Amino acid sequence: MKFFLDTANIDEIRDAAEFGLIDGVTTNPSLISKEGRSFKEIIQEIASIVDGPISAEVVSTDAGGMLEEAYELAKIHENVVIKLPMVKEGMKALKRLSADGVRTNVTLIFSPSQALVAAKLGATYVSPFVGRLDDVSHVGMELIGDLVRIFDNYSFQTQILVASCRNPLHIRDAALLGAHVATMPYGVLGQLLKHPLTDIGLDRFLKDWEKVAKAGRD
Repeated sequence: MKFFLDTANIDEIRDAAEFGLIDGVTTNPSLISKEGRSFKEIIQEIASIVDGPISAEVVSTDAGGMLEEAYELAKIHENVVIKLPMVKEGMKALKRLSADGVRTNVTLIFSPSQALVAAKLGATYVSPFVGRLDDVSHVGMELIGDLVRIFDNYSFQTQILVASCRNPLHIRDAALLGAHVATMPYGVLGQLLKHPLTDIGLDRFLKDWEKVAKAGRD
């Protein structure tokens, strides 16, 4: 499974990249707006840190505008993946971008039919939002299971990118179900490394070693 970091914060990306675990980055207009810098500048800096796909989202609402933005975004860096919304105009743009060999990530997926449409139109990634489904009393991971089965049935090349991951359990369940990618906030990535028994065990080892060291000094 690939791990993407869901942020536009350069400090978070630099720190996470030191683990060697980050295979890509996903951004969106909300994340970019928090940084107070130009979109292009942020994407270029991310590309200098992480050698992997970087999702950059269009903000136009019509296919023509989306395509115009997409081609400009694709010029920023070869690792840029164009993020399109799951709406009719977005799918019109997706068809054209797929034909032109531009990599895409269809976002705001909440149903199997939406993901199926995007896959048929050649999306590189589909992003189902599991956390937001949980928020409205749907089990988000049920969607991931459905998508894995559907995509296996028809050998789609489209990858399932599990988004809106809120905790380590989302990552675990996505991996068990066979999703290709999970994108997560910086905080969730840190939680993957931690377990209270690890901390307790390390503390115990260190205290025992102190006894050994003290005996050697006596």
